[in-house]
Amino acid sequence: MPSRRSILRVLVISIITMVTPWVKAGADTSSATAELTQKLAQSLGDDGINIIFIRHALAPGYGDPSAFDVTDCSTQRNLNDVGIRQAQALGREIKTAIAAAKRPLTAVLSSQWCRCLDTAAEMALGPVEAFAGLNSFFQGYADQEATLAMLTAKTASLSADDLVIMVTHQVVIRAATGISPPSGGLVLHNTSTGVSTPLNLIAID
Repeated sequence: MPSRRSILRVLVISIITMVTPWVKAGADTSSATAELTQKLAQSLGDDGINIIFIRHALAPGYGDPSAFDVTDCSTQRNLNDVGIRQAQALGREIKTAIAAAKRPLTAVLSSQWCRCLDTAAEMALGPVEAFAGLNSFFQGYADQEATLAMLTAKTASLSADDLVIMVTHQVVIRAATGISPPSGGLVLHNTSTGVSTPLNLIAID
């Protein structure tokens, strides 16, 4: 007969399993990472990519509070624990693809919003540079025309040999590519052809 201690241990594990949200690799993570590796290994002329747009990881809520201050994370919507783990998992998968494709990163750029900077930092892919051309204009905290002009100039300056990760917001990615990714979703972009491809590496349960 099981001891009271072993029964209690099973009950505690069961409760934790039911109430704790987990970030895990989706069923197609290996194939998604393989797809990213393939895109990275190709030249732009062969449907490769030189930009990886990433929507910030999970940050529950909608928009930002009315007291929003870009320099104060406490006034913003931020990553929760699931979002942090999601960003870390994204970083691991992207590192795997980059290493397999032997394609070095040129830069990691991020919106100045804390949830984007934190996503970029948790991915741990290299030094992160805040770039106003990736800021959210959803609620007018950034000017849409000026933001997109900066982003357009940046993308136009990239060469076929560059590989830049851009951590930003859904509205920015949609404006730049026509695609609306989920939290932590990727959009692979070729600046030569203008072709964009959505890709989800990590599932949230």
